[in-house]
Amino acid sequence: MDPVEDTLRRLREAFNAGRTRPAEFRVEQLKGLSRFLQDNRQLLKDALAQDLHKVRVERSSLGAAASFLGRNEVDLALKSLQAWMKDEPAGNNLITQLDSTFIRKEPYGLVLIIAPWNYPVNLILVPLVGAIAAGNCVVLKPSEISKSTEKVLVTLLPQYLDKSCFAVVLGGPQETGQLLKHKFDYIFFTGSPHVGKIVMTAATKHLTPVTLELGGKNPCYVDDNCDPQTVANRVAFFRYFNTGQTCVAPDYILCSPEMQERLLPALQSAITRFYGDDPQSSPNLGRIINQKHFKRLQGLLGCGRVAIGGQSDESDRYIAPTVLVDVQETEPVMQEEIFGPILPLVTVRSLDEAIDFINRREKPLALYAFSNLNQVLERTSSGTFAGNEGFIYLTLPSLPLGGVGESLLSPTTQSTTPGRLAWYPRPASAQLFFFFFFWLS
Repeated sequence: MDPVEDTLRRLREAFNAGRTRPAEFRVEQLKGLSRFLQDNRQLLKDALAQDLHKVRVERSSLGAAASFLGRNEVDLALKSLQAWMKDEPAGNNLITQLDSTFIRKEPYGLVLIIAPWNYPVNLILVPLVGAIAAGNCVVLKPSEISKSTEKVLVTLLPQYLDKSCFAVVLGGPQETGQLLKHKFDYIFFTGSPHVGKIVMTAATKHLTPVTLELGGKNPCYVDDNCDPQTVANRVAFFRYFNTGQTCVAPDYILCSPEMQERLLPALQSAITRFYGDDPQSSPNLGRIINQKHFKRLQGLLGCGRVAIGGQSDESDRYIAPTVLVDVQETEPVMQEEIFGPILPLVTVRSLDEAIDFINRREKPLALYAFSNLNQVLERTSSGTFAGNEGFIYLTLPSLPLGGVGESLLSPTTQSTTPGRLAWYPRPASAQLFFFFFFWLS
C-alpha cells in the first residue's frame, strides 16, 4: 500500500469538511507557524550548520534571517488576511444593474510544496504561509539532501499545526515520484529546470496547476563608468553568500576588457575583506552541500583561466571563492547554472553586445546591472532586475519573486505580459543591509 495514501485521504477529508476555510482557523495556524520559528530558532540554525556546513557568522546570520523572513511573511499574512479574503466587487452592465456581482477567492484544496536544499527553511515555510492564508490543506516535502533540517521539520513542525490539515512527508527522488502520481489541487516546486519538467509532466496527468520556481544563469552587467571596488564589494558578497548556492545570485559578469582589469584586483580585495587570506579557515564561508555537487563544481574550475582562488579540498567539500577569466560562451561553466562559489568574467565591447549576449540565452531568474539601468531594464527580460545592488529585494514581502520562461514555468499565474520586479536602491541601502544582516547574527 502507498504509505502516503492515508495521509492524503485524511487531509482531503478535512478540506472537504471546510475545516480550513474560516479566518479564525487560518489565523490560528499562522500563529502556530510563527511560534515554531520563534521556539526553534536555535535548532534551525544548528540544522543549517550541519546541512550546509555553515560556520559561526554565516550560520548564525542565515538561521536568524530564515526566522526573520518567515515571521515577516506570517506577520504580513495576519495583517492582510481579512482584506485578502474579502469579496471583490465587479462591475455591472446595463442589463445587470440590479444584480450583485463579485469575485470570491477560494482555496485550491490539497496543496503540495516541494522544497530545495539550499534554503531548506525559507523555501518551504514561506510558500506554506501563503497556502495557509488561502485556506488550503498542505503536504510539505522537504529536501532529503538537507537531512538535519528535514528532521527538525518532520519532528517539530506538526506540533504547531493542525495534523488533520497539514503533513510533512519524507523521501528521495523515488518517493517524490510516487507522491506526484497522486492528484493534488496545486503544486509549488522550487528547484532546477530539469526536475521542474518532471513535476510539470506529472501534474499534467491530473491537470493540476503548478508554480515552478526555477533557477538560471543570472547575468551581471558592469559599465565602464562604475567604481570597481563598489561593484566588487557588492557582487562578491552576493555571489559567494551561502557558498554561491543561491538561485538569484549573480552567475557571471559581463564587462569590457578594461573594466575586467580594474575589477580583478577589486574582487581580490573584496574576497580578502570578507573571507581573509585563507578562506578555508574563515568563519564566514560554508561548504558545498554534498560530494556530487562538489565534483561537478570542481570540474567547472577547468573552464577558462583561474584569476582568483581555484583551490579545492575534497575531504572538506571546500571550494575557494573563485574568479575565472578568458571564458568561452561554449564552455560548461556558461552552459549550466553554477550554484557554487565560482564567478566567470566574460568580456564584451559595448552595452549593445552585452544586451545581445543576454537576449541570446534563456531568460534568467534575476538580472543585475551597474549603471545604464534603464537601457538594460527596457531591452532585456528577466524575473527580477536589480540596479547597482544584489538581491536585497528578497527581504521585501511587498515585492513578488518570480521568473519568466525557463526560469519560471507557471501556466496558472503567468500572464501573456508577466510582471517584472525591478528595484533600485537608495545610496545608503547597501550599508544599511550589511549592518542589519550581521546584526541579526
